Amino acid sequence: MMKNFPVEKFESLDTPFYYYDVNLLKETLSAVASEAAKYDGFHVHYAIKANFNPRLLRVVAESGIGADCVSGGEVLAAIAAGIPASKVVFAGVGKTDKEIAASLDAGIFCFNVESLPEIEAIEALAAERGVVAQIAIRVNPNVAAHTHANITTGLAENKFGVNYEQLNDVIDCVEAKEHLKLVGLHFHIGSQILDINDFVALCDKVNELQRMLKETRGLVLPNINVGGGLGVRYDAPDEYPVPDFAHYFETYAKCLHRYEGQQVHFELGRSIVAQCGSLITRVTYVKKGTRKQFVIVDAGMNDLLRPALYGAHHNIENLSSSAVEETYDVVGPVCESSDVFDKDIQLPETRRGDFLAMRTAGAYGEAMAFGYNCRALPGAVFSDEI
Repeated sequence: MMKNFPVEKFESLDTPFYYYDVNLLKETLSAVASEAAKYDGFHVHYAIKANFNPRLLRVVAESGIGADCVSGGEVLAAIAAGIPASKVVFAGVGKTDKEIAASLDAGIFCFNVESLPEIEAIEALAAERGVVAQIAIRVNPNVAAHTHANITTGLAENKFGVNYEQLNDVIDCVEAKEHLKLVGLHFHIGSQILDINDFVALCDKVNELQRMLKETRGLVLPNINVGGGLGVRYDAPDEYPVPDFAHYFETYAKCLHRYEGQQVHFELGRSIVAQCGSLITRVTYVKKGTRKQFVIVDAGMNDLLRPALYGAHHNIENLSSSAVEETYDVVGPVCESSDVFDKDIQLPETRRGDFLAMRTAGAYGEAMAFGYNCRALPGAVFSDEI
């Protein structure tokens, strides 16, 4: 059990709430910065979609890394938190004119573009402003990451990026535009990847593509963005509180063949914030069925969607009991059969009023929360403010 939960202070708080270990977040960011700094030209952008809590974003900004955004709202949130626009990249298949215009006005570093129609839209909006927008083309490398089907993004049938056979036409289009400047290539193969060989496979694809562009077009671009995807240990949050960033960056340093002066950009999200966050919930009832026991808590699928959406696992711990373990299904109050956090798990004998912690919820917990059943969104509690 995590020793840093101040359970005695939870009694006065309304549940459910997201609890963030700020010291662990700072330790994780320090590890990211120190490991990336071992290699010249490595730049990290925090993927804001993982968690855009304003307090956490300010901590991220203070670390000096940039931001990876997938909406205009995220661009504005990054800048409001203190992340310089010059360190902001904006990806996504469906950028609206309003989002593009606001990002141009803010002066962001780069748009990661994913289609010819998007290129035309950015050109038109940049021309209206008399500016030149920096562009990186998102290329679909057709690498099958070893992760859940819903969070793999690098296959030919995924909606993201342009395929190899389209790339030359897209480059021709960008280079013909007066108000666009092609500055890089962008890749991202998926999320929650724990097999480092997936990143090796991506490097092989990038190396092949760069070699082809140099040989056929004499083209060497100054920036290569390899996306993110590094996973975390949902099954062992205390044994592995900080992911193995050393191995991750070393893999790219060894396997990615860079041309002189090329900069490498990373978009890490989950691996930065997942372990620092837990969803704290209280037991409302313990219901005994014919063959099962149900722990019914006051958090629902709308507060932590991943189990219902992906069948994802989060360690669940009883912070109030050290009794003999029993077998339970842990479920929420939402009027959906999918409102289940886990089935047939072992917990110390659990009673009404006990506090449970759903671990590794710092990524895609608060960020995905919604108000189904007219349920109020949980608040956030920070370890250094309680």
